[in-house]
Amino acid sequence: MNLTVLSRSPEIYTTRRLAEAARARGLRTRIIDPLEVQLGLRERAPAAYWRRRPLPRADVVIPRIGLSVHQYGLAVVNQLELMGVPVLNGAYGIAASRNKMRVLQMLAAAGVAVPRTVMASDPAGIKEMVELVGGPPVLVKLLSVSERSGVMICESMQSLEAALEAILGLGQNIVVQQYLRGARGRDLRVLVVGGEVIAVMRRSAPPGRFAPNLRSGAQFEPVELAPEYARPAVEAARVLQLEVCAVDMLDVKGGPRVFEVNSSPSIREAEATCGVDAAGRIVERAVALARPRPARRASRSREGAPARGPEA
Repeated sequence: MNLTVLSRSPEIYTTRRLAEAARARGLRTRIIDPLEVQLGLRERAPAAYWRRRPLPRADVVIPRIGLSVHQYGLAVVNQLELMGVPVLNGAYGIAASRNKMRVLQMLAAAGVAVPRTVMASDPAGIKEMVELVGGPPVLVKLLSVSERSGVMICESMQSLEAALEAILGLGQNIVVQQYLRGARGRDLRVLVVGGEVIAVMRRSAPPGRFAPNLRSGAQFEPVELAPEYARPAVEAARVLQLEVCAVDMLDVKGGPRVFEVNSSPSIREAEATCGVDAAGRIVERAVALARPRPARRASRSREGAPARGPEA
């Protein structure tokens, strides 16, 4: 079986581990930079090229599309799907996960609890937005067209005034979100693969900082996750149609609140903290998606009529 990892560099920890896990399982593995893939449209079919030749055959593709190459990388993933190549995390899920407000909209509509959130195009009404989410402390997020976001914590109305002066005139959409401090420091990151929770970590950042991963200073420790907390993480992956994702949630009074979903998560933290072979689990899920399902034999019902075959 041929497996391709779409990634900017084979030196990235997650990319390297995925390649190692795939080769250990006897898969012919290739790492391709999505920016080196050319997309073509022939008269009646899409095509993809790499190094001036047709893209090498792939029975399944694991995309690792970073934010810096989001738009083009997304086009490559979409092209592969149109060509009928099985892709672990499709363009729909990746695009949805990168739009932070869209994620919360979709999750809330599906009944997954999220923090109170308000979005507006004009920051001049920020005080009213803060009141709508329950008052300070709040998170103030600036969303750019590239989906990059800047985040500030406003503990009081005074700090809110200072933030307002800083963001007026930037011309960006603004999101104000209820700032929930996790009970017992339970800011949780849940790694979901193929609809199953494979690793759970409690995350803590240096005082006054947001630190989503080890390189930015966050500290992780493994924790056990009760079923009532696993369900929102698995449901978030299902709603966004993601085979692999990290779901960030807070353990607060009244139950967990999901505040972010990452469709291209680092697996370094899960492997180092929980001792789980996250790369192996991801590769095995990719292989399962690539294998054709066995055809069911036609049989007759008790009345003698042929049983209904599988739907197309």
